[in-house]
Amino acid sequence: MATVRVSGVEVAYARVGDAPGPPLVLVHGAGLDGRMWQPQLAALAPEFTVVAWDEPGAGRSSDVPEGFDLADYARALAALVESLERGPAHVAGLSWGGTVVLELYRLRPDLVRTLILVDTYAGWKGSLSPEEVAVRVMGAERMLAAPGRFDPTLPGLFAGDGPPEEFTALLDAMQREVRPRTMAAQLALMAETDLTGVLPRIDVPTLLLWGEKDVRSPLGVARDFAAAVPHAELVVLPGVGHMSNLEDPEGVSTALRDFCRAHG
Repeated sequence: MATVRVSGVEVAYARVGDAPGPPLVLVHGAGLDGRMWQPQLAALAPEFTVVAWDEPGAGRSSDVPEGFDLADYARALAALVESLERGPAHVAGLSWGGTVVLELYRLRPDLVRTLILVDTYAGWKGSLSPEEVAVRVMGAERMLAAPGRFDPTLPGLFAGDGPPEEFTALLDAMQREVRPRTMAAQLALMAETDLTGVLPRIDVPTLLLWGEKDVRSPLGVARDFAAAVPHAELVVLPGVGHMSNLEDPEGVSTALRDFCRAHG
């Protein structure tokens, strides 16, 4: 693990491969850390420089201060991209991570070679109905108030009965390290964020990568992105839910590889 320090926060990240060309930076979802990208790190390292961060407040990164907002996450991600000294990067984010990536593009489009948005949102407020946002906020409050550990394998994250068996130990390891204060802050930010105004202004190649059976961010959200983002490419993974990179690791890795090759 390497680190970069920004605004008093230590941000840890894994870096594999050392290929020429733009690096590929992977941004994980809420309640997880950079380890969720293990299949993609292994599959893509022979051809690309691949980086997976532990966002501030997760994994091996330090805690976030009070009032740390979405723009602060994006600035931390910008500092990481700049520290690589490889120019603009392919930047991919899944779920909450995609919202962080959109905010990075809003603030620092000069650091983004391409956008890869995976099963994500323009914030809950930007992509879901007010009624659905209210339901999710209430569910988050109940989850955070309950005793015991946070479970990132919430119903609806996988199209099947649960995560693939080969990744249950990995998910359990990440579950044990979730920080409730970080999780609560992120869910509150998602509920109040609307980045739909950014979408029509995107002028870099954009891949929308979605699980066909995603019920957390349904295909209707993907189609809204496709209609709003100029020249976006939508790829749908058959039979796959919200955590598409673990449910269909080969499909996601292939889509990332093909897209980055085409725009390298």
